[in-house]
Amino acid sequence: MRVHQAYRYALDPTPEQARLLASHCGAARFAFNWGLARIKAAMNQRAAEQSYGIADEVLTEVPWSLYSLRRAWNAAKDTAAPWWAENSKEAYNTGLDGVTRAVKNWAASRKGARAGKKIGFPRFKSKHRALLSCRFTTGTIRVEADRRQVTLPRLGTIRTHESTRKLARHLERRTGRILSATVRREGGRWFVAFTCEIDRTDRTDRTPAKPDAVVGVDLGVKDLAVLSTGEVIANPRHHRSALKRLRRLNKQLARRVGPRTPDGGRRQASARWAKTKGALGKAHARVANQRRDGLHKLTTRLAATYGTVVIEDLNISGMLANRSLARAVADVGMAEVRRQLSYKTGWSGGGLVVADRWFPSSKTCSGCGAVKAKLALSERDHSCIECGLVLDRDLNAARNLAALAAGVAQSCGETVNARGGAVRPGVRARPAPVKRELPPGRTLPRQRGSSLTLTKKH
Repeated sequence: MRVHQAYRYALDPTPEQARLLASHCGAARFAFNWGLARIKAAMNQRAAEQSYGIADEVLTEVPWSLYSLRRAWNAAKDTAAPWWAENSKEAYNTGLDGVTRAVKNWAASRKGARAGKKIGFPRFKSKHRALLSCRFTTGTIRVEADRRQVTLPRLGTIRTHESTRKLARHLERRTGRILSATVRREGGRWFVAFTCEIDRTDRTDRTPAKPDAVVGVDLGVKDLAVLSTGEVIANPRHHRSALKRLRRLNKQLARRVGPRTPDGGRRQASARWAKTKGALGKAHARVANQRRDGLHKLTTRLAATYGTVVIEDLNISGMLANRSLARAVADVGMAEVRRQLSYKTGWSGGGLVVADRWFPSSKTCSGCGAVKAKLALSERDHSCIECGLVLDRDLNAARNLAALAAGVAQSCGETVNARGGAVRPGVRARPAPVKRELPPGRTLPRQRGSSLTLTKKH
C-alpha cells in the first residue's frame, strides 16, 4: 500500500536564508499576479471580439493551462522581471501553477462541476497580506544524515528546529520518496512540508489493540468527545482560553496606525502596528497548534485501540451558521476529527463507519430503541418514557452509534456509511433501519421522514 503523506518541520534559517526564503515567496506572488493579469486581458479581449461577431475559431485564446503560461512567461520574463535570475525557476512555477488552478476551479464552480459553494474569480495577491509560500518539485531536495538539516534548491542547507528522524528512517529503508517540498511562513516562523510517497506494505499485518471492539464517538461542544465506553474527553477550548489576549492585541492593532497619506487618504501603518500584527499572528498560530496537537493525539489513540470507529456525518457548515454556537463549534474542529480518522484507521488496520446525517442518534433510546419526537438542545439527559432509562444524551448517542456498526462490513481504511456503502461527496444516504426488540404491546416502528414513531395496538 502506497500513500501520500506530508512531513512538516519548523525551520531555523539564518538572516540571509530568511531573506532568500522571502524573496522566493515574493517571486511566486509576482508570477501569480502576472499570470492572472495575462488571463484577464485575454478574457477581456475575447469578450470584445465576440461582441463584434468574430468567428469562434479566430478568437483570442485564453492561456488556461500551466504549459501555455510557462511558455509565455519564459518569453516575457526578461522584460517583466529583469531580476528573475535571483530566484529558482520553481518559485515562478509555483505562482503560475496557483493561478491556473484558481481559474480552473472558478470555471468548474461556475459550470456546477465542482462540489461546494460557488467561488469567485481569483484576485490579485497583495504584497502585505498574501501568505508567503513556495513549492519545489525539482532540484536538490533532501534530508541530511544528521537529521537536523534539510537542503532545498537555491536556498542551500537550512537547520530544522526539530529532528527529521521519522522521514529519514523511511528514506534510509527506501520505503519513502520525496515528491516535493513547500516552504511557508506562519505565525512568525518558517516551515517546510515534504510531500512523500510512503510504502506501507511492511505494515499490513498491523492491527489495533482491540481489533474486534467497536466504539461510538459523539462529538460535541460541552465535551470534545464522548465514547460509547463511557469515557469523556474534555473540551480544552483553546480559543476561548486565548480570547482575552486576542482581544487585547486586536484593540492595540487598531490604535497603532500612522498618520494619513499626504492627500488625506488612508492612514499609513506604523512600525508598532507591524509589530503588533506579528504578535497577533503568533497568538492565533499558537491556538491552531494546540488544537491540532490535541486532535492528533485523540484520533491516533482511537485508531490504534479500536477495530471499528463510528462517527456521525455532521453538517458543520450549518452549525457554523448559528451565531450563538459558531465560535464554540469552530473551536472544536469536528471536521478535522473525521478527516484524520479517515486515513488513520486504515493505517492501523481498522475501519471507519460514518453514520448518516439524519440518523437520530440523540433521540433514540439506547436501551429499548424508542425514538423521541423532539429533543431540545437544552436537555442534557435522555429520559425514555418507554423503558424509563435516564442517561446523558451524549453517552446515549455514542452507544447508538456503536450499535449501528453491528452488521456493517468492516473495510480497512474505507469510509462507509450506515448501510455499508462508500460515502461520496454530495450524495446523501437514506437513514439506516435499526432492528431492535420492541417492548410488549408495541408494533413495528413506522418511519416518518428521518425519525421513527411507535404506535400502540388497539
